Amino acid sequence: MSEIVVGPDQCPPSTPSPAHADPAVQGMTRAWRARAAQSDNAAPLLDRVLAARGLTQQADSFMNPSLKALHEPKLIPDLQRAADRIIEAVKNRETIAIFGDYDVDGVTASAILIHTLRAIDPQLNIISYIPHRVDEGYGLNCDAIRELHSQGVSLVVSVDCGITAHEPAKTAREIGLDLIITDHHNPPASIDDLPDAFAVVHPRRPDSDYPFGELCGAGVAYKLAWHLCTLHCGSERVSPPLRGVLVEMLGFAALGSIADVVPLLDENRVIVKHGLRQIPHARNEGLRALIAASGLDSNKIDTEDVGFRLAPRLNAIGRLGHAAEALELMTNATGSEAARLAQRLSKINDERKSIGEAIYAQAEEMAISAGMVGPEQRAIVLAHDDWHPGVVGIVCSRLVERYARPVILMQRDGDVCKGSGRSIDGFNLHAGLDACTEHLIGYGGHDMAAGMRCQSEQFEHFANAFIAHSNERLTPDDLVNTTRYDTTARVAELTPETVRELERLSPFGAGNPRVQVRVVQAKLNGIPSPFGRGGNHLSLRVCDRDNAGPGWRVVAWNWAKHIDQIPPGAPVELIIEPKISDWNGRISVEPVLVDLRVC
Repeated sequence: MSEIVVGPDQCPPSTPSPAHADPAVQGMTRAWRARAAQSDNAAPLLDRVLAARGLTQQADSFMNPSLKALHEPKLIPDLQRAADRIIEAVKNRETIAIFGDYDVDGVTASAILIHTLRAIDPQLNIISYIPHRVDEGYGLNCDAIRELHSQGVSLVVSVDCGITAHEPAKTAREIGLDLIITDHHNPPASIDDLPDAFAVVHPRRPDSDYPFGELCGAGVAYKLAWHLCTLHCGSERVSPPLRGVLVEMLGFAALGSIADVVPLLDENRVIVKHGLRQIPHARNEGLRALIAASGLDSNKIDTEDVGFRLAPRLNAIGRLGHAAEALELMTNATGSEAARLAQRLSKINDERKSIGEAIYAQAEEMAISAGMVGPEQRAIVLAHDDWHPGVVGIVCSRLVERYARPVILMQRDGDVCKGSGRSIDGFNLHAGLDACTEHLIGYGGHDMAAGMRCQSEQFEHFANAFIAHSNERLTPDDLVNTTRYDTTARVAELTPETVRELERLSPFGAGNPRVQVRVVQAKLNGIPSPFGRGGNHLSLRVCDRDNAGPGWRVVAWNWAKHIDQIPPGAPVELIIEPKISDWNGRISVEPVLVDLRVC
């Protein structure tokens, strides 16, 4: 690495130096870097974290985001035109189709518009359409447009897809069907390259002046729903029933935002902060059934509950079955049917996990054999006949976490390979696909995640081109798993009171990760203890090296494999995520281990 690395027997003194004088440190599993220089180590813990994140001047608005901070919906290009057309369709009792993507973002975006339109006019004829992931693939397609038209649909509104749907837009015009596209995926560089639809609603269009471009599909749908309500009521103050729907739909928009891993900043932070408060009180029976099937405490839902419990269940059915069932759960299902569907989504999610484990093991073996995990080849690009295209994206994420490089996995299905990719910070995956476009049939997505298709005979050419592109833009130093900590502290400083203060920075997620603290001058107290099914996890007791103050139990998920490297009683430094445990009513600090180094 280019920075000086502190060795395992060289722990720094108890008063740490500023970050610029304390370069990268190597832990057991990753490199440690400070998020920013610490100028005042005597300041309260929360203040140090705020300073590290550049939030000192906006601390109050960040920790207490107001709904008033949401931007005016009609500032999004074409949103006014789209809303006017939808209101016209409502007045004329036209049949409207909502065309969504098959992931959580697409499902929640679809549900937002369906619930809103039903609230505006309960008699309105609304058709929902979500393509089958395997049979149809991502996004709008011409056959679906024709099928909807044959069912009497005169207006199609896409959510979370469509920004590159040129042929479906052309087909819609030819058959006399109005198409409104709402999307958030990477748009073309020129307005002339937008699909020829009735309206193209996108916060990052080339001609956009919208103040925040990082909304997810559900966020864009929510903005449209909000404006539809104001148009219907003829006032910015909407009727109490519609206001109630918009408040409840904040929960759906929060689900989509968290699942789609958009940065939880600006109005995304507002949506998620207030949306999470609505989820436990949801009137929607499908969402309540999903919470119950996930084994969650219905009184408090946070971003981790959504990201690891709710969202995977909603996603799983779209990966292994048809996401129409997830949308049915979120829009129509009640009573025993809602419970049945929620349980089915849980079962499918368990199947998805098993399939993912098998693909991961196989892909890792192939990557190692092909020399794709070393410094010479700085990307992993693989294909296999038996891999499920709905699961490879999740496996990509795991391989990125393990090997710190872009990963693309594809299923070879006869003449065509189709799959997904995930990237690392600093490498634009979408731009990487741009560089290989001659070998691809189609692709789309974001800087960090994308989908793609190519002819099977072109796969090797694509793989070589993508790896060459990655080699040009990444160095061996980039292929290092790194964690960025916010500040340093001693064990005694992290009390239940100070940790609760840090929780004011929630919701945590992309763009606003959980607080990470580098704990210095610590030691292990006792022997690390395995726990959990198979003994895969470790419980560590950690205290100040001079035994000042009480110690903690530290939970180390999937760390049992390192037990022989952690001598009992050893002086250590740790990177931890501070958390509170209230097990059996006993309040205590119980951090989660990120990394550890023996001094």
